[in-house]
Amino acid sequence: MLLWSVFAVMTAVAILSVLWPLSRTANGQAGSDIAVYRDQLEEVDRDRKAGLIGEEEAQAARVEVSRRLIAAADRTEFDHAPAIGSSLWRRRAAAVAAVVMLPLVAAALYLANGSPQLPGQPLEARLRAVHQDASIAVLISQAEAHLERNPNDARGYEVLAPVYLRLGRFSDAVNARRKLIALSGENAERQSDLGEALVAAANGVVTADAKSAFERALVLEPSELKAKFYIGIAAEQDGDRGKAAAVWNEMIDKAPAGAPWLPMVHDALARVRAAPPKAAATGPSAEDVVAAGTMSEKDRDEMIRGMVARLANRLKENGSDVEGWQRLLRAYVVLGERDKAHEAAGDAKRALASDPDKLHKIEEMLKSLGLEG
Repeated sequence: MLLWSVFAVMTAVAILSVLWPLSRTANGQAGSDIAVYRDQLEEVDRDRKAGLIGEEEAQAARVEVSRRLIAAADRTEFDHAPAIGSSLWRRRAAAVAAVVMLPLVAAALYLANGSPQLPGQPLEARLRAVHQDASIAVLISQAEAHLERNPNDARGYEVLAPVYLRLGRFSDAVNARRKLIALSGENAERQSDLGEALVAAANGVVTADAKSAFERALVLEPSELKAKFYIGIAAEQDGDRGKAAAVWNEMIDKAPAGAPWLPMVHDALARVRAAPPKAAATGPSAEDVVAAGTMSEKDRDEMIRGMVARLANRLKENGSDVEGWQRLLRAYVVLGERDKAHEAAGDAKRALASDPDKLHKIEEMLKSLGLEG
């Protein structure tokens, strides 16, 4: 109701601004000429009395001014009469148009371009939201500019890293975490934060670098909760659900009452308990692990790729193993072979098309790895 009252006042002001000049008389110019000539006659009389001009000059001036005064009066009475009537008609027409058309045009424009159905929103809230969005961008820009000038300011990286993570700038978050450790030294929390950023950058996969960061955090502080949780995730992704369950059970047993992270751990534990048993021959044997420790990086890479190839071949023969497909997809992503991951995703969907539950698991895996679409 307040809005419509404001609109009414604004419309009234607009109409008055049009009607005010129309209300003024049109014969003002002629009237002003008569007043000027009368003033001139009075001025001639004053100059004569003061002795500034002679009687003959005064008389001549009176005759000339009087002649002009009579002419002006005639024009006012006769020459301007038709014009005044025409002008009056035009003023009245303009006034009617202002009174009628202005509100109609304003209402039509508002209904066409406005949003009368939307609820009101306080101006303060709108300005605050815009200010907050702008403030975040400005603060980040200022902090980055500061770090360009002061690259050894560890506090700056410590502030920016979690902001980058929340904004989805995962590579920047990883770089900031690494810089902070290089400048301020490592501790369990910083290593865990680095591992978390690495996992986010890998679309939820606990890569070898991330796992190393979590393991280092546990060496520095065995009770580091974030590192423990992600070690369980790594075990789950490697197919070792028993180890994952053991890690998370230990966390639950030692958790204080009402710990805010307990529901997340309970959900993860329920997930691995509900999964079917792991199929045989899906990972390296103990001998493979021992051999890998003595290999060069090139030979180790070839061994890993060989195991991935064997898993892919096995899935071509037995496409119903949904966990096998999940491990294959994860392996391709870790190896950086996203084209093969997309190809394997298509094969998995075709092989599991008749099983909606397994197909849903594949879809969820694709989302977590950033392979959907």
